[in-house]
Amino acid sequence: MPSPLPVLNGVGATRLRVPASGPWATIAEYVVSRFDHLGADELYRRFDAGEIVDADGRPIGRDTALGEHRFAWYYRDLPAEDPVPFEEEILHVDDDLVVIDKPHFLPTTPSGRYLRESALVRLRVRLDNPDLAPIHRLDRGTAGLVMFSARPATRGAYQSLFEKRRVVKVYEAVSARPPGWDPDAPALAGRAVPLVYRNHIESRRGELRVTVDGDREPNTETAIEVRGAGVSASGRAVLHTVLWPHTGRMHQLRVHLAALGVGILGDRRYPDLLPDAPDDHALPLQLLARELEFTDPLSGTARRFGTRRTLAEAPAAR
Repeated sequence: MPSPLPVLNGVGATRLRVPASGPWATIAEYVVSRFDHLGADELYRRFDAGEIVDADGRPIGRDTALGEHRFAWYYRDLPAEDPVPFEEEILHVDDDLVVIDKPHFLPTTPSGRYLRESALVRLRVRLDNPDLAPIHRLDRGTAGLVMFSARPATRGAYQSLFEKRRVVKVYEAVSARPPGWDPDAPALAGRAVPLVYRNHIESRRGELRVTVDGDREPNTETAIEVRGAGVSASGRAVLHTVLWPHTGRMHQLRVHLAALGVGILGDRRYPDLLPDAPDDHALPLQLLARELEFTDPLSGTARRFGTRRTLAEAPAAR
């Protein structure tokens, strides 16, 4: 559904689904209830100022009855946004496709307490292209390759590559070396490597972690190979793995390695959910989207992109 509001300073409007019925007489009452942490006076001010609009871009008044509109659009506002002190690198730009090397800690798209400090908004401003949109996403903690569509006319062609699993994706991860690791007979959780790991993962709205259901048919698959083991520059005993996800579920690689007893260094969600804390720039999540390879759907040519980043905790060269 297209937004009735233009992209403003790189930021697109947010769409809010409005219930058709409920204990609220007006749409404004519903919004005040839905966002009670923002304060009623400020929200009513935004309605009075015409800042919240319907599908045609017409202002929704504070007295507009509930059920009159299915959706409302508005611009999010985060005046006290924390800067992310790391820069994305643009690796490729053409009329249809943009590929970047994303740093750790930068979200792909606006989320939570990050709006302008997201790869999408930064790129829209940097390239002066309000039509930019992500073709796929990386977690905020994950570094590496992300592809963006440069124009709506060809966006679907690139998105279909991921939907049809026609993109070869390669990742690297670094974990703490498991006890008893034997380089002559490498195994994870009793399974010889290289191996293919499968399970069933579900993500639920509002939950920080995915749920694993061992009784259901697997919907995820990752091929895992050990690249090396050793000691990192910081002195940690580590295991360096290469990962080929066949599917692309939320947190899939993090869950799979945690299930094999080698949770990724810097991961505060798997295997255990740790208390919220400020970003530790000294130990980012040791997960890197290393390669993307596919046949271009427009030109038919083979394309391959590789990251220029490395994982700080990878085994140090001897």
